Amino acid sequence: MTTTIKINGPIISSDDKWIYDYFEREATCPRDVIDSLPSDSSAIEVNINSGGGLVDSGNEIYTALKAYPGQVIINVTGMAASAASIIAMAGDTVKISPVAQIMIHNVQNGIIGDYRAMSKNSDVLQQANDALANAYVLKTGLSKEEVLTKMNEETYLNADQAVELGFADEILFAEQQTPQLIASEANNMLPQDVINSIRKQHNQKPAMKVELSAQELKPIVEQAIAELKATAIVDGKTLNEWEELNKSKKEEAPKASHVYGSFLV
Repeated sequence: MTTTIKINGPIISSDDKWIYDYFEREATCPRDVIDSLPSDSSAIEVNINSGGGLVDSGNEIYTALKAYPGQVIINVTGMAASAASIIAMAGDTVKISPVAQIMIHNVQNGIIGDYRAMSKNSDVLQQANDALANAYVLKTGLSKEEVLTKMNEETYLNADQAVELGFADEILFAEQQTPQLIASEANNMLPQDVINSIRKQHNQKPAMKVELSAQELKPIVEQAIAELKATAIVDGKTLNEWEELNKSKKEEAPKASHVYGSFLV
């Protein structure tokens, strides 16, 4: 039996997946894929339609699929761009829809700092490009220089070009006249500031604010005092019982004393 795994929407971190679920936004995280891998090493088919996303999450999914002992068939059904194109390279066999595309480009990020930070970031990005190029080289047989050049140029490959260059092994529905799938490249990841804001709100428990007038508060306080008197026990008696005892003592008539008083000792 073949297990089908869907990779749709932006590639995100597992920690952020609940936020996308909350907004009913389609997205894929490493946990989605890893938890779907069969325990019996049976064959899997991975359907990809994603504009990409986080490099680290894409790398984690790629590595999990490459390490899977069973057969891995990748179907590029719409778009496999950026980090999603790295995932596509994990297939033992990669099939692409005649209307689909694969897009490869350089790694990007945003950084704030002086010229030293910018220079360092340039080195980091080039190293990341070099690392990701290994996945394309391993699948296609192209040289790393050829792959890096295509990444520099932000290369889009249609089905024929993908097969010709080795990014895919065959075209889906090759014997059918009418393709059934369409492409989608839109990267609809939620902005990080939105994710941070929602996460902060989720972690905060809002305090309940109750406003009451003195007239509304009075019976509530009286009821609380009545319950306390009826339930609180002091020296074996409730407060109500002590109150009744003190009241009865006060009502007792005082004993008669001698007109001249008593002796002093």
